[in-house]
Amino acid sequence: MIRHLRPIPILLCVLAAIAMAACAPTGFAPEGERVYAPGVAGEPDVDGLIVGHRLMAAGEFELALQAYTRAAGRQGLNVDTLSALGSANLRLGRLGQAEDLLRRAVEADATFVPAWNNLGVILMERGKIAEAAQVFRRAYATDNGDSDRIRDNLSLALAKLGNPGYSDAEENEEFRLVRRGTGDYLLLGGDP
Repeated sequence: MIRHLRPIPILLCVLAAIAMAACAPTGFAPEGERVYAPGVAGEPDVDGLIVGHRLMAAGEFELALQAYTRAAGRQGLNVDTLSALGSANLRLGRLGQAEDLLRRAVEADATFVPAWNNLGVILMERGKIAEAAQVFRRAYATDNGDSDRIRDNLSLALAKLGNPGYSDAEENEEFRLVRRGTGDYLLLGGDP
């Protein structure tokens, strides 16, 4: 007489064998090949620039720099990514890197107002007042005088340029970073 086997223990044995095979060093994929989960079907990837802008607004400058770097990897080094990378480096106190990136941004597109303004902010921080005033003039003219923030930056630079004995109280005036889209970043005196 044949004994009737229970289907549950057999099923458990089969599932355990499959699970163990998947955990083997070679797994289901060829050696060295990695498998990545796909994004949500039909949904576009999140724009790294948007993520970076939100992180900058939240004061997370290192994370913003990482998001901008990912955006540059996907979009290339265009005026938007160069300007964003420069602004994040500025907020992290990396003035040399920020200046280089923003100079490249204005070379890529001489009509990109935020890059001109932010370059002016860097030049002010580095003590290059005369050049900063010229850069702010360029930003203000390119923007057709529509930005109060850029006008304020230009006024501060001209006041500092025209008055070599610029007082410490005036030194603490705020220069404002500008980005494409809504909002702005403030560069507070001294501390990035």
